[in-house]
Amino acid sequence: MATVLIWAQMDLPPEHARDIIDEAKPLIEAALEEPGCEIYTWSHDPYVPGRVNVFERWTSEEELAAHFLNPAYTDMGKQLRSRGPIVAQSRKFRVDVHGPIYDENRVPSAEFFDVAS
Repeated sequence: MATVLIWAQMDLPPEHARDIIDEAKPLIEAALEEPGCEIYTWSHDPYVPGRVNVFERWTSEEELAAHFLNPAYTDMGKQLRSRGPIVAQSRKFRVDVHGPIYDENRVPSAEFFDVAS
């Protein structure tokens, strides 16, 4: 079973972005309670007005598939478009290998040493 990461970026009407996400809080919290949801975080980009970045981590493709059927997901689109159109992009990543960034001497490396799967 491989971990699944979700990255999304949405550009909401800047004058309404905070309210849209604040009102979506119950849906975000519901997603966090779903089986297999390890991280589900939304943050306002401090450099681009109205931009929201989303990061999710799911324990498996099956758990993510179940999320796509739940109101925490199905109602979110309506909430996000509640005050105008949005521009969004998103990607999913299946993680079959992961490892630490720093070695035992606290030196960062792009290599996958001491790999755990």
